[in-house]
Amino acid sequence: MNKFLIVLICFFMTSLSCFSQNESEGLVKWLDFKEAQQKNKVAQRPLLIDFYTDWCGWCKHMMKTTYSNPALAGYINNNFYPVKFNAETKDTIEYNGKIYKPISKEPKTPHELTIKFLGNSLSYPSTAFVTNNYEYTLLTQGFLEDKKIEPILIFMLENAWRTGVYDEFNKHFGHTFYDTNFAKGPVKTYSIEELEKIQKKKPKKVLVNFSSSFCNSCKVMEKTTFRDSSVAGYINDNFYLVNFNVETNDTILFRNEKYFKSLVNNFPMNSLSLKLAANRFSLPAICVLDEQLNTIEVLNYYQSPEHIKPILHYIADNAYKTKNFPEFMKTYTDKPQQPAKASSKTKKK
Repeated sequence: MNKFLIVLICFFMTSLSCFSQNESEGLVKWLDFKEAQQKNKVAQRPLLIDFYTDWCGWCKHMMKTTYSNPALAGYINNNFYPVKFNAETKDTIEYNGKIYKPISKEPKTPHELTIKFLGNSLSYPSTAFVTNNYEYTLLTQGFLEDKKIEPILIFMLENAWRTGVYDEFNKHFGHTFYDTNFAKGPVKTYSIEELEKIQKKKPKKVLVNFSSSFCNSCKVMEKTTFRDSSVAGYINDNFYLVNFNVETNDTILFRNEKYFKSLVNNFPMNSLSLKLAANRFSLPAICVLDEQLNTIEVLNYYQSPEHIKPILHYIADNAYKTKNFPEFMKTYTDKPQQPAKASSKTKKK
């Protein structure tokens, strides 16, 4: 069992006794479109839509394998509204306020809703992942084994789609949990307690990286974004990087104020997280502080190395004081950084 599934089991796994569906359904608790949309009005979750046909062998195989994996099915059941949809159904379907009908009474004819999602590429199985507000859809086609569907689930659930490109996220997810032999740069990290002391000696801007035990995209950032060979050296030269677990039980003294763990929207977290993020908190998130430890900006959601590099330059060069980010990007040119060399003073994570 791989590291990713161990994480899922620790946080999301429910008792196997809750699974009672037969082999053709796998262990996922499938809904129809009406049920999923009604549930989404009460408590919002992303939708996972499985497009299958009665004659599709790989569709059946995916049910018997991927969707019969207890940990994976448990994760889907707890965090998505899974819809199993016959791509050739003759039923009339309402989806996101619109009505979709069968195109023909003839067998093996795709439904209007199938065409909406798949276009002319009618390949089965196909899987669509839709955000809870129907704003963004990620379509995958073909059989998805465990390792292929895992990063997609995280990408959608943890809102990495808001700031990232899936191909980039998938690559870095693989480097984090599977193929860990990739080019890395040593990056020095500090604790909140160390921060005020080192700022007095040598002031720099600060990156406070918020994370938690259950946030998988946080782990991807810690293992790849900050350690990317073209990013790590630039961070070491221009910032102090602080990794801060929002679930810490410690009492934190910061700028002469004490911060404690408390319940925020039924989630236990240290109140310093909200203070630094100016109540604009999400996971993952990076809070950027100036040399006086005042908040400059909060970068919510997943940040890939490719996405964060120009942002770091924008802040480190103080361009944020005179122009907005789109204006900065018109003149920004990516200057590859040499991989940082390890030293006896470098803390490897």
